[in-house]
Amino acid sequence: MKLVLFSGGLEKDNQSLDRSFIELLPKKNPVVTFIPSSSYLSEQEFKAFVRHYSRFKISRFIHFPVDVPFDRIIFQEVMRSDVIHLAGGNTFYFLNSLRKAKLLLELRKYAEKGGILTGLSAGAILMTENIDMAAYPEFDRDENVVNLKNLASLNLVNFAFFPHFKNSARYDAVFRKYSRTKKKLIYACPDGAGIVVHGDEIRFVGPCYGFAGGQKFTVN
Repeated sequence: MKLVLFSGGLEKDNQSLDRSFIELLPKKNPVVTFIPSSSYLSEQEFKAFVRHYSRFKISRFIHFPVDVPFDRIIFQEVMRSDVIHLAGGNTFYFLNSLRKAKLLLELRKYAEKGGILTGLSAGAILMTENIDMAAYPEFDRDENVVNLKNLASLNLVNFAFFPHFKNSARYDAVFRKYSRTKKKLIYACPDGAGIVVHGDEIRFVGPCYGFAGGQKFTVN
């Protein structure tokens, strides 16, 4: 499995993660699919995405919104992509759209068969067992705008992921408690940091922190 979980931040903040992503690419001139969290204003997001990754000599991109109707031919092209990128946005809306489009199982199969799956913020949270992290902490969370009840997601990794982490006592208290009561390992990454999963190897890029059993530790 080849996964890249981006926390967020500016392009210059993610140079190391971008290099790690490029190293995973299997061939020259790969096809990269961009899946936005919402079709609204996604053309602008897609153009910015293309502009950024064109610098790495990638020239073939597919824009694939999932909250609007799409045909089978486009879907088949997406599933043949070398890379599928899950963009940032509202995690609840994104998961709800993927579930309605019956794409969760397809994306899971794609990753398990060796396709490279990358995610930014909400897109990275979607790679975990469920999107609980989108609801934490109360002072910095996504609104459940679709009243989603089933938070089960792609379940590609055995940890929870929290993006945009701020290394402070306020955040620490929330995730110490969560990791203790839910008995869940959390990796929290500030903007510019993230996680690369390649087979059985997990590599942390930039400053990342872990929470387990009510304790906090530095992983990179």
